[in-house]
Amino acid sequence: MRNISSSQVPVRDRLLYGSLTAGVMLAGFLSRRLLGHYAFIRLYVGDALWAMMVFFGLAFIFRKWPAWQVAAAALGFSVCIELSQLYHAPWIDRIRQMPLGGLVLGFTFVWSDLVCYAVGVGLGVMVEILILRKLRPV
Repeated sequence: MRNISSSQVPVRDRLLYGSLTAGVMLAGFLSRRLLGHYAFIRLYVGDALWAMMVFFGLAFIFRKWPAWQVAAAALGFSVCIELSQLYHAPWIDRIRQMPLGGLVLGFTFVWSDLVCYAVGVGLGVMVEILILRKLRPV
């Protein structure tokens, strides 16, 4: 195992990860708007892109965390949001009725969303490890 001092830890570029976060968010909106008539895209792709966006957003915030920590946090956050959909108090349902609240919190718990979140976070990790690390100086 390599021993890396804290001064040698690669730091993520915020401009790149902010752009990735925004780009994946845009792709999610466009997938629903342009291709939402396909059941597979409507049911699964948006959720995978949502989790990928969370991964890149957390990578933007926690620039020095290793990819596995960002992935664990993104998956944990996504699962917590999905589990919160089992709770339906009036106050949280009012938040869900607002456009942004509905986008962030969702409406109903669906088991398959958990698989989509794992796929989305996994794709985000793969993009970082296979592509973005080559762009980042050590």
